[in-house]
Amino acid sequence: MTRTATSIANQRHHTARRPLTLTGEPVALFRQVKDHIARKIQDGSLRAGDRVPSEHELVAQFGMSRMTVNRALRELVDQGRIVRVAGVGSFVAEQKPQSTLLQIVNLASEIRQRGHDYACEMLVVERVAATLEVAAALNVRTGESVFHSVCVHLEDGVPIQLEDRFVNPQVVPNFAQQDFSQQQPSEFLVRTVPFDEIEHVVDAVLPTAEQAQRLQMDAAEPCLLLTRRTWTQGVPVTLVRCLHPASRYRLGSRYSASGNPIST
Repeated sequence: MTRTATSIANQRHHTARRPLTLTGEPVALFRQVKDHIARKIQDGSLRAGDRVPSEHELVAQFGMSRMTVNRALRELVDQGRIVRVAGVGSFVAEQKPQSTLLQIVNLASEIRQRGHDYACEMLVVERVAATLEVAAALNVRTGESVFHSVCVHLEDGVPIQLEDRFVNPQVVPNFAQQDFSQQQPSEFLVRTVPFDEIEHVVDAVLPTAEQAQRLQMDAAEPCLLLTRRTWTQGVPVTLVRCLHPASRYRLGSRYSASGNPIST
């Protein structure tokens, strides 16, 4: 084989081993490092204050240039995920306090922190054909198969939230195989998918007869409907509607004049 042919073969081999995005395009080298660290922060392998591998260690681990690794770390700093101390190293940043309107909270932990009992009743886990609305939200074709789950969250035996969720199988292909008696769907998704965008919309609505029955409430009582979408690398992960009886649950925020959430 000629030198030119060998060079082309090696280039093809290197390209074939590069991870692909969900759209089939090669993942930028710096993003591979960035996503690797982000996943470890999100799944708890790296906690606030923990040291992040150094540039030298990451260069050796990933076989990339120092400039590429440096860019990944700089973007993590810009996103507030890590802090860099000159001459010392990089460390996982403390998470800034945020209201439940701005972050995805673990409802089970929130209830238990109040000293109450938490329970989750899974009603549905299935694959369904995406309606026009769901297809648009998840950026899939109408009629394409997506995951669907429905569950009720209870505090001291009283339903406080009806969760109706659709999940993009391109991002989470093993969603339906999970044992949701051990962890609720939102907890599983937060630990599995390093989401980087969240959209929240809150509406005041009246429940349908079926929703009122599942929430053990009067159908004439108003509800708060929190609709959430999340993305990773620009690809939609999930569309979820969380319905709360207004008399049992509140959504709120408190901010400083600068616009930053205030810890209370």
